[in-house]
Amino acid sequence: MSLPPRAKRLVALGTRFLTVGAISTVIEIAVFNLLLVGFGWDAVSAKVVASLVALVNAYFGNRQWTFRHRARRRRWLEVALFVGVNAICTVLGAVIVWLGVDAAAALLERQPGALVVNVINLASIVVVVIARFGFYHGVVFRVAPQKSAATEPRTPAPRS
Repeated sequence: MSLPPRAKRLVALGTRFLTVGAISTVIEIAVFNLLLVGFGWDAVSAKVVASLVALVNAYFGNRQWTFRHRARRRRWLEVALFVGVNAICTVLGAVIVWLGVDAAAALLERQPGALVVNVINLASIVVVVIARFGFYHGVVFRVAPQKSAATEPRTPAPRS
């Protein structure tokens, strides 16, 4: 069974998005653990800072590779939309970590260790990746609207 062309394009786009996301995730997890375990930061602060560090890679990877074929808008607008979307996603991830750590602490009747906090962090990453793909695909790096024939200037037919 062969996929329709549109589905093939979406699979290719999703694959590139997940590749950039995987690299950004490695960066985020490394920074998260450096701050959490290495410097003793609390989980939520470490999550926010790690997410922000990974965003630099995510923007350039997605703009230059995943969505390179998409029309570009004014750079400041694209960056503003990217930052806005990622602010929403960073808050979403931090809330998931906060609620997850609180729930784990209540269940364990003690503060969870680094392994449990990392499992919660990975769960937050899965949720946020799905949200980001939707936002990037539909808002930040959207397809330029097609001009209708009524709005396009007519060019005169060549005379023979």
